[in-house]
Amino acid sequence: MLGKYEVRDVLSTLWIFVTVNYIFCDIFTLHYAPALKMFIEGKAGDIVISQQFLLIFAFILEMAMLMIVLARYLPYRINRYLNIAIGAFMSFQQSATLMLGDNSMHYIFFSVIEIVTTLSIVWLALKWKGDKESLSS
Repeated sequence: MLGKYEVRDVLSTLWIFVTVNYIFCDIFTLHYAPALKMFIEGKAGDIVISQQFLLIFAFILEMAMLMIVLARYLPYRINRYLNIAIGAFMSFQQSATLMLGDNSMHYIFFSVIEIVTTLSIVWLALKWKGDKESLSS
């Protein structure tokens, strides 16, 4: 038996898991020659990789990384709200990227895992009833 886990700890762990998946998907993409060639040419599909594009991308990824800490320490009400809002946003934006252009098999694989994880965060946060609630294993 694994015992009981605080909801905030499970949420934080899920954010760690999804963030690692985001990072490794990007690392794997750098090993895929067609994608690497486009990156060297300053493109990601039809998108020009500019400083502004990278800044937007950094903000989006930073939300997930920030939630690792915030999910563990924020008060219940704002914690629940942010997990729902940012989890839904991350699910939407990752789903949207699947609709753009040709995606490699590894990208689709990681994306499905990322979407399922962020939707799980939303579902768990929606069900979360209070600060003292824990999950039985």
